[in-house]
Amino acid sequence: MHAAVVTRFGDPEVLELTELPDPAPGPGQVAIDVSHTAVGLVDAFLRQGLYRDRAGLPQPPFVPGLEVAGTVRALGDGVRDLRVGEPVVTVTTGPEGGYASVAVVDAALVASLDGTGVDPALAVAAVPNAATAYLALTRAAHLAAGEWVLVHGALGGLAATFPGMARTLGAAGVVGTVRRASLAAARASALPYDEVVVGEELVEAVGERRFDVVVDAVGGQLRTDSLAVMAPMGRMLLVGNASGDWSHTVPTNTVWHRSIGVLGFSIGTFLPAHPELARPAAEAALRAVGEGLVDVRLHTLPLAEAAEAHRRIEGGQVGGRLVLVP
Repeated sequence: MHAAVVTRFGDPEVLELTELPDPAPGPGQVAIDVSHTAVGLVDAFLRQGLYRDRAGLPQPPFVPGLEVAGTVRALGDGVRDLRVGEPVVTVTTGPEGGYASVAVVDAALVASLDGTGVDPALAVAAVPNAATAYLALTRAAHLAAGEWVLVHGALGGLAATFPGMARTLGAAGVVGTVRRASLAAARASALPYDEVVVGEELVEAVGERRFDVVVDAVGGQLRTDSLAVMAPMGRMLLVGNASGDWSHTVPTNTVWHRSIGVLGFSIGTFLPAHPELARPAAEAALRAVGEGLVDVRLHTLPLAEAAEAHRRIEGGQVGGRLVLVP
């Protein structure tokens, strides 16, 4: 198979296209002929070496990529609910393996696309993130019908799936934030937000409105600003750090005084402990995609241009999801 390999920690140029032996599935796994691979900011963080000291995360040389779509190539022992040739999408592949023409994945993390009418490129761009949103809202934030949701980085690949999933779960309303007013004007109606405002103007823009759930994929000062617009017993979900501000901390006495909660949610650490929840979450995501509640802008590049994909991700030049085609 051909694969883009992180040869060492560093800049995007450390990604090199190479040939590797075709992997075979073990018990409970499937091999997938990959048609599309999603590119995420976490891939760049892994390549940079930001997580180099965390147990269980890959060390060079490794093949990055957490999400793929394609067709089942081979079944490992014990896999009975999928078939060779079936179109599928993964919720995640684990911390690596997606930037390749063949990927091996635990069968529990795979959902069928048969009968859904969802194109594999859209599936890999939308379903893993929408499944993450579903699990974050139901298992961490415990979103209840009639509650209000605030989503930071409203147009990002992960954040953009939250309004649709929140709607399916009965949210009364969803407000998003973006970095620039021009983005708010251009995309306010493309996703199921009630309103999109500029993050730096958050407190003034929302006025007296208070939010039961805040989804923060941005971090930095916006995270602290959000505390002021949370309702009592509100929950803030930390799902990313697109700001790149790794030193920022939340004032915990404010959390106490306002009777609010701050929760982290990472699909990479949640699903290994609860793999049985992956497929139901993916199926909920596929329903939302099929109903038009998850509108993701797609940008495709060949696998050979994985380094360029990372440059665009790091530069904030995407405005949707980048998908690699092996």
